[in-house]
Amino acid sequence: MNTVAMLAWQSMKNRRLTAIMTILAIAVSVTLLLGVEKLRTGAKVSFSNTISGTDLIVGARSGSVQMLLYSVFRIGNATNNIGWQSYQDIAANPKVNWTIPISLGDSHRGYRVLGTNTDYFKHYKYGRNRQLQFSAGRQFNSLYDVVLGAEVAKKLGYQLQQSLVIGHGIGNTSFSKHQDQPFNVVGILKPTGTPLDRTLHVSLAAIEAIHTDWQSGAYIAGSGGDLPIEASQLQPTAITAVLVGLKSKMAIFGLQRSINNYRSEALQAILPGVALQELWAMISIAEKMLLVISSFVVATGLFGMLTVLLTSLNERRREMAILRAVGARPWQIFLLLMIETAGLTLAGILLAIVMLYGGLAITMPLIESQFGLFLELSWLSSYELRLLVVVFVGGALCGLVPGYRAYRNSVSDGMTVRV
Repeated sequence: MNTVAMLAWQSMKNRRLTAIMTILAIAVSVTLLLGVEKLRTGAKVSFSNTISGTDLIVGARSGSVQMLLYSVFRIGNATNNIGWQSYQDIAANPKVNWTIPISLGDSHRGYRVLGTNTDYFKHYKYGRNRQLQFSAGRQFNSLYDVVLGAEVAKKLGYQLQQSLVIGHGIGNTSFSKHQDQPFNVVGILKPTGTPLDRTLHVSLAAIEAIHTDWQSGAYIAGSGGDLPIEASQLQPTAITAVLVGLKSKMAIFGLQRSINNYRSEALQAILPGVALQELWAMISIAEKMLLVISSFVVATGLFGMLTVLLTSLNERRREMAILRAVGARPWQIFLLLMIETAGLTLAGILLAIVMLYGGLAITMPLIESQFGLFLELSWLSSYELRLLVVVFVGGALCGLVPGYRAYRNSVSDGMTVRV
């Protein structure tokens, strides 16, 4: 066995260029497979960590996924708002520890504007209970203060003390802008890899202020009268949703049932984790297609190795015949080619692991800043290791075809000169 392994090593050394190219082809394909898997799991973790520490999300009665989309991912609109009195009743519940009211409906150059209060910066968490942090500035205090998400500030080139105008509605181009009430940038949040990066944050009072001259969705100049000087005088009448944190996790289902049975208006309370799982199940077909595509790439790499081995086998007829002539048995020739293919596959897999982690170390900051995906340099998971075992077994089995052909060849076949 050791002799056959040494012969296989010497044979690959003699054909080092072909061997290196084969190893590189396998390494690139396996790196793609592992890279797609890392991105898939990273996307799923980032997706699941969009909101953390929030026990319930309360809004007008609709589907749980729809509520999650507009309240957390800023996608779509609520079917209806909820009354301010309903919010106060929820906040006054003795089981509730904190609440974050949010109001949506406006935008700025395609980015959503979210109205809330200062509890948002205190209690909203993402990832693994990570709190919001500022890369510059502070939270809003005055009526026309605005805090920008990291992507908004970067893509639009905004800095502190810069003025901007909020548009009515959520289109990329708004024809109705609140130009008479510009906002001043007072804070920029650090990147979170969540929809917060694409959000402008203002106070609830500011949302009320910019809509004082709007009635039933239409602008009527002067209909709001004189604008109050103090923000405290601007009391919301309705909001879009409420994020709720409870004093005890044991009270989640009881409060959820109580809110769902609220008599004053039709409310619905959802569990963010459950809704996230429902949403991921709906879009999981995309991650499965990525895995299928990368698997085909690996199969192409192994097929390429098989093609190289079969092509080189004809050139090695004399080598095989000499080995047979000096006493090598047919099964040893067969084993020689099996060891070669297994060795090439193993070398390709090891090189792929090096390329994967080297590539991740270099591209992680770029992936995080550009796509909001937080990837970890963790060791290969059990699933990824199983994928590598499947690749290795598949590569080793590729040696069956050239091995069987060499096994069938005779000494005289190898010594015959073919024209």
